[in-house]
Amino acid sequence: MAKAIPKISSRRNGRIGSRKGARRIPKGVIHVQASFNNTIVTVTDVRGRVVSWSSAGTSGFKGTRRGTPFAAQIAAVNAIRTVVDQGMQRAEVMINGPGLGRDAALRAIRRSGILLTFIQDVIPMPHNGCRPPKKGRV
Repeated sequence: MAKAIPKISSRRNGRIGSRKGARRIPKGVIHVQASFNNTIVTVTDVRGRVVSWSSAGTSGFKGTRRGTPFAAQIAAVNAIRTVVDQGMQRAEVMINGPGLGRDAALRAIRRSGILLTFIQDVIPMPHNGCRPPKKGRV
């Protein structure tokens, strides 16, 4: 017979209420994920917890217009506006993906007034990864 697992109260170890407005974030990380179809900008604190995010799709762009540099610029401005109000002064930028919105999002981040400590390209590069498929016979 299996023993019953005692239920642990979530009130004891969980946070009660929301502290969204109370948090002051002096330093953070801005992640820009630029694909060909969309650009997603996520702002986290240094521990990696998401503070704010926006994408070209949530900014009101639909279809092929989501992949444009202008849509990426608007998405970056929307994501950064909330964290500037929470007191963010310095940030690191991690850029991922091959999309058109990479440079436009970075330009919008620079114009926002946040001091950038470093900008890093985090596209995964294989160290001679997977074995290629065998050649076709003719």
